[in-house]
Amino acid sequence: MEIAAALVITLCSALALNVGYLMEHGVVSRLPKLTIRRPIWSARSLLAQPRWLLGFTVEAAGWLLYVAALALAPLSLVQATAAGGIGILAVMVSRYRHVPLTPFERAGVILSILGLVLLGASLAGAHSEGSDGSYVAIGAWLGGSWAAALLAVLVAPRFVGGGPAFGLATGILFAAGDVATKATVTGGDHSYFAPALIASYGLGTGVLQAGFQRAHALVTAGTATLFTNALPIVAGMTIFAEPMPGGWLGAARIAAFTLVIVGAVALARHQKGAADAIPEDGALSLGRLAEAPES
Repeated sequence: MEIAAALVITLCSALALNVGYLMEHGVVSRLPKLTIRRPIWSARSLLAQPRWLLGFTVEAAGWLLYVAALALAPLSLVQATAAGGIGILAVMVSRYRHVPLTPFERAGVILSILGLVLLGASLAGAHSEGSDGSYVAIGAWLGGSWAAALLAVLVAPRFVGGGPAFGLATGILFAAGDVATKATVTGGDHSYFAPALIASYGLGTGVLQAGFQRAHALVTAGTATLFTNALPIVAGMTIFAEPMPGGWLGAARIAAFTLVIVGAVALARHQKGAADAIPEDGALSLGRLAEAPES
């Protein structure tokens, strides 16, 4: 019964998360461009929007449901079920936002879901809890993640567009937050990573909102979801010494990462929606996420 309840809770979590994303996107895509140069102005612009606050609350509720599901069932089952979130988001974007999905997007959704399902299934072969991770390894992962996210925002828009680039950066930052969370909950001196947890999730949320101003929700949130799911598994196998399964489970994990990457590339092909109203201007730095009024 607990397993069945966990799977139902996970589906509700995926639904809540994606409803929250769509509500946030509907508000943010119509606001003046957000800017990290004026974080107070940007934050006030968001907090002054009741519908955005409601969307953020729904998203937070989805995350809490996900945590509750993890308390009832193995990670592999919960993650495999949560993989359907990208499909839910695709249906919502297509049906309720009347944004037709391109063949590349349809292929990306299918490949992404399949990849995440395989990724979750491959975790069934890991029976050891691993280690707590060293300070150096955790710190290097977090520092590398922040650098990679900055690089994604600065450089990637030239090649894939703002929406996919900001989605990639968001996924990297959220995954870093997951790694910092795992390090923090181990207790002891690892609690020093709590500020990194807050910084990663906070920056990721800000980048996600900026991404919503550059593409529709499937491109930005979908790409972010892919890397948020995949990167912590890599961290588990490397810095936390979680075992790599052998045999067909190991092959499934390798195939899963391949499908996730291919799916992300396919999702990145779509550059319509909010991107039409807010044109790209080449490389977008964190200091030039958007221009805002002085007042």
